[in-house]
Amino acid sequence: MSFENSLKDKGDSITIDLEVTPGAKKSCFPGGYNQWRERIEIKLTAAAQKGKANNELIETLADFFNINTSSISIRSGARSTKKTIEITDLDYSKAAGLLRECFENIS
Repeated sequence: MSFENSLKDKGDSITIDLEVTPGAKKSCFPGGYNQWRERIEIKLTAAAQKGKANNELIETLADFFNINTSSISIRSGARSTKKTIEITDLDYSKAAGLLRECFENIS
């Protein structure tokens, strides 16, 4: 199973299925791949209170993909550790390439 199972090309946007760990000692994306849930793992230092972890999630993804935070939205799971993120202004091949490079360095 590949991390690419968590990415979906929607034409004018992509979605990424994530497994979020709030309250971690250090932020990390990508933090691994959960092959059973087919989700990319992300660790955040912010607590899951009052949207702090969701805000850090969006900022972390924007930094990683070098896009504006306004291009990222939480499509589902705003109050869950299992989230689906929608990103506009980023094509599937660029997202997959950036993630592949990171996963190769993790291995």
